[in-house]
Amino acid sequence: MTRPLPRGVPADPVVRALVRAQLASRSVSRRSVLAAGAGSAGVAALLAACGTGGTPGGQRSGPVEDRSADEKQVRWANWTLYLDYDDESQTYPTLERFTEQTGIEVDYAEDIDDNDAYYGKVQGQLANGQDIGQDIITLTDWMAGRVIRLGYTQPLDKANIPNASNLLPSLQDVSFDPGREHSLTWQSGFGGVAWNKAQVPNGIRTVSDLWAPELAGRVEVLSEMRDTVGLIMLEQGVDVAGEWGDDEFFAALEVLEQQISSGQIRQVKGNSYAEDLVSGDALAVIGWSGDITVLNFENGENWEFALPEAGGTLWSDNLMIPVGSPHKANAEALIDYYYDPEVAAEVAAYVNYICPVEGAREAMDAFDPSLAENPLIFPDDATLARSHVFRALSAEEETRYNDEFQSVIGN
Repeated sequence: MTRPLPRGVPADPVVRALVRAQLASRSVSRRSVLAAGAGSAGVAALLAACGTGGTPGGQRSGPVEDRSADEKQVRWANWTLYLDYDDESQTYPTLERFTEQTGIEVDYAEDIDDNDAYYGKVQGQLANGQDIGQDIITLTDWMAGRVIRLGYTQPLDKANIPNASNLLPSLQDVSFDPGREHSLTWQSGFGGVAWNKAQVPNGIRTVSDLWAPELAGRVEVLSEMRDTVGLIMLEQGVDVAGEWGDDEFFAALEVLEQQISSGQIRQVKGNSYAEDLVSGDALAVIGWSGDITVLNFENGENWEFALPEAGGTLWSDNLMIPVGSPHKANAEALIDYYYDPEVAAEVAAYVNYICPVEGAREAMDAFDPSLAENPLIFPDDATLARSHVFRALSAEEETRYNDEFQSVIGN
């Protein structure tokens, strides 16, 4: 998602405080907010397309000393609102149990808000094979493809990750990392539209609905090019997973530029758009499915998320071990832990993104059948048919399109 203060700087405490203060005042179970949907049949078919671009490169020369045996710690950079959290104890329950079981302490940081921003922060150290202060990073398919291709990750020792066999079959071999030598999927999700139900009573059904005069200055879109430009392209009749080129891309970018220059779009953001939904500064957004479900639970069902009539985007975020990490075995132990179906189900119950672990649906069915039927976690064929993976870009296209996009959004 593709997928959530830029990643690489500490997450904004304001949005976390707003969200979790609301949680503290509510006694209802987080899971009770989720409505029943359809089953998971067919998830493999479309998720298989989530691999994007690039040829994986090898690890940089010079082995990194693994100090896992002597230093019982692992450091993990993730997106905001992307792991089960208990407000009363102010802890992450699954992480607490991992430490109890293994003795490995976890330094967990909500450091990622935008793929490009995080990459810009750590790229220099990665290029030099240095420790970036994280043993696991969580990046979206296209950026995962880039860092793997450049040799910025360590190959995974699958002997330390036996639960990797639980990865959905469709995700076990992706174009950006054939054979899954360097990455494993954390979660997948949808890019679509969301709105404040009280302030936008007629809802948002198309991307063009965001350009309504009454929403001027109260619209935000994602800083992830593939989601924002991808949704506009879909509305213009382009199959973003198929064959298209400059004409189609720049036609969509022109729409985005017009809406920014006119003031219709308030800001272009990563995960931090959630803060503006909570404050009311933004009434309608291009956003991510799981974020909206989390905010609804913690703030009283104020928003609705939908795939636009023309379709939404589908993406995955991936766990990888950076080239300079000195705690590789500890990182692999943590990854293995999260591929246990029962642990994966607990995480999915909180984050509400598409779970990549076989057996998690059955595990979830044991404690909440309605969750096991939720199409945002285990999508059915009809939902998947309306979601599209942005096609793989060549290195030249990625550089050129991203430069143009960044210029338009003011970076």
